[in-house]
Amino acid sequence: MEEHRQATVYGVRPKRIFKEAATKYLLESQKASLKDAALHLKLLDEYIGDLPLESIHMGTLQSYIQDRRTQGVKNRTINYALQTVRHILNLAAMEWIDEHGLTWLATAPKIKLLSQLDARKPSPLSWEQQARLFGELPEHLAKMALFKVNTGCREQEVCSLRWEWEEYIPELKASVFVIPAHVVKNRMARVVVLNSEARAVIDQLRGQHSEYVFTYKGNRVLTMNNTAWQKARKRVGLTQVRIHDLKHTFGRRLRAASVSFEDRQDLLGHKSSRITDHYSSAELGNLIAAAEKVCVSESRKSHATI
Repeated sequence: MEEHRQATVYGVRPKRIFKEAATKYLLESQKASLKDAALHLKLLDEYIGDLPLESIHMGTLQSYIQDRRTQGVKNRTINYALQTVRHILNLAAMEWIDEHGLTWLATAPKIKLLSQLDARKPSPLSWEQQARLFGELPEHLAKMALFKVNTGCREQEVCSLRWEWEEYIPELKASVFVIPAHVVKNRMARVVVLNSEARAVIDQLRGQHSEYVFTYKGNRVLTMNNTAWQKARKRVGLTQVRIHDLKHTFGRRLRAASVSFEDRQDLLGHKSSRITDHYSSAELGNLIAAAEKVCVSESRKSHATI
C-alpha cells in the first residue's frame, strides 16, 4: 500500500530487480535469437540478477566482464550479453509502463561495448577445402552445408526452412523461399533465391517431410553446429572453420565473380533500403543469375560436390 501511495502521489517508481526485467523481456520478445539471449541472461543472473534496475551500469558489470575474459571468452561474445542488458534497460526506461503510468526505469545508463580487436577473422572455404569438409559430413548435414554455401542463409534460417515458404515464379520456371521476418536476424522478411546447386538440394529433399525442408530421421534438425560437424572439421584439419563461415564463403565468391554490392546485399540477406520481399520477376531473374555465378564449375565438379 505504501509503495502504491508513493507511486501515485509522489511518482516514486517501485523497486524492480534486473531478474524481473529479464523475465519480462524473454516472455515478450519475438527476436529470432531469443535462445542465445536467454543463455547470456542466465550467466548474467549471478552477477546482476538481484540488483535494482537503477543499479545496473558499467561498474556493476565489470565482474561479469572480467570473469568471462578469464574464461577465454571473446569480446564479441561478451558484447552480445552487454547489448542484451542495454536493450532491456532501454525498454525499461522508454517503453515499459506500469499500472501507475510510470516507466520501469527513469533513465537508461550508457552501456559501452568492448573493442573487438580479438575477434576471430572469417575463414571462407576454398573449393578444395569445401570438398574435403563436406565429404566428411553425414548426408543430411552435407546437404544443409551445400545449401548454405550456395544461398548465404544463416544457420537458423536453414534449420527453420519450411516448405510453406516456397513460392513458385511461373515466368522464371523457378522457385524462391520467402523467410518471414520473425525468423530473420534483422527482422526483415528475406527472399532466398536458388542457384542450380541449391535447387538440386531442394529437389532431392522434396516430399521427405510435410513441414520442414531439412530433417534427420523424420525430425527437424535444430542445429548444424553439432558433434558431427565438429568431428568432421577436425578430421580434415579445418577446426578454424565455423558454420557461419559458409555464409562468408558465399559472400566471398559473389565478390570474386564481380556481383554488384547491391545484389550481394540482397543475396546475403543484409539490411538495405530496398524492399527485399517484393521483387519483380526481372529482379529475381537477375539475382538468380548472380547466384549462379558461384556454382561449382565443370572443372571443379569432381572435387567439390557431395
